[in-house]
Amino acid sequence: MNNLYADVGYKSINHYGEQLCGDHVDIVEHDEDSYVAVLADGLGSGVKASILSTLTSKIISTLIAEGLTLSDCVETIAQTLPICSVRGVAYSTFTIMHVVKNREIELIQYDNPLTILIRGGKNYDYPKTELNIGGKKIYRSFIRLQEDDVFIAMSDGCPHAGIGLEYNFGWQREEIIAFMEAAVAGGYTAKTLSSMLIDEVYSLYGGEPGDDATVCIIKARKRAPVNILFGPPRNRDDCGKMMSLFFSKEGKHIVCGGTTASIASEYLKKPLETSLNFVSSDVPPVAKIEGVDLVTEGVITVNKVVEYANDVIGENKLYEKWSYGQDGASLISRILFEEATDINFYVGRAVNPAHQNPDLPINFSIKMNLVEELSKALRLMGKKIKVSYF
Repeated sequence: MNNLYADVGYKSINHYGEQLCGDHVDIVEHDEDSYVAVLADGLGSGVKASILSTLTSKIISTLIAEGLTLSDCVETIAQTLPICSVRGVAYSTFTIMHVVKNREIELIQYDNPLTILIRGGKNYDYPKTELNIGGKKIYRSFIRLQEDDVFIAMSDGCPHAGIGLEYNFGWQREEIIAFMEAAVAGGYTAKTLSSMLIDEVYSLYGGEPGDDATVCIIKARKRAPVNILFGPPRNRDDCGKMMSLFFSKEGKHIVCGGTTASIASEYLKKPLETSLNFVSSDVPPVAKIEGVDLVTEGVITVNKVVEYANDVIGENKLYEKWSYGQDGASLISRILFEEATDINFYVGRAVNPAHQNPDLPINFSIKMNLVEELSKALRLMGKKIKVSYF
């Protein structure tokens, strides 16, 4: 397995007064460690633009899923999309970022602002080949991935930000590059970087965007495995097997649940140090075991992590809460969302008698649902997930 991981994240804002975004991002896994991210920008804004951009990205995604080459996909799209008779421009523009085995990225760019590549902390002028397909000028690039490469694709709503407000001619490419060079230095994930850039665009528009704006970012980084132990096994005799598999895995180790922590403590022959220090009123305190990176309470804490995870794949409004919090849920969230690339869940099927009280909003099925919901959200973040039940 290649030791690089291509992290992807995107965020959009709508044209002021519009309920639908005229830009659309579609991400399709091609095969193991390969995927295609398509950012399409429909002409204008509102419903028409939303339909055009969605169709464009979906057509490209479908063609790729059917095994067509990117050249065939581009040719089909280029010949399919008409030119507006009034404005003389295409009804939808697009940027395709094809990650191949986490080793190489193929860029196909048609009429969107050219993708920015930050390499070694600075803007990198990558090679581009100009093609003419169906009478349309298209740029194609093949770039070998290097650790910490950051690719920034955007719709034209980003460089148009601030026209007539902060700037006479919008937010110039050089200024966007300078902003992102500083942001990239912070070591943030692709999702966080896209949020930071879009938040700045929104600010430059004075809170009333004059165009839809979308950013899609791919960041190449080293793989970072994380292992989570959640609940004791159904059969008490399987404790040793479960613990042996869990602690033999490379990467960080997180233990969730009081009973689970006691079993881990016994297996490691290290004391379990509990605390009554509530950092957050709605999340139980963390504990400590030598040899374990993080020990937290179970269902209540994981439920909070699920809430944060669903927000991350949505509007990402709770970022500041979990990114700076010191409670168990925030600590888990930072590890899973910002550090981890490959996540292994070890889930015990034992029924906790304390959870069977009908007066409590917790039961066995809820615990299983939490794992499924969290796994689903993490997959949408691009994480590789494996769940083992005991």
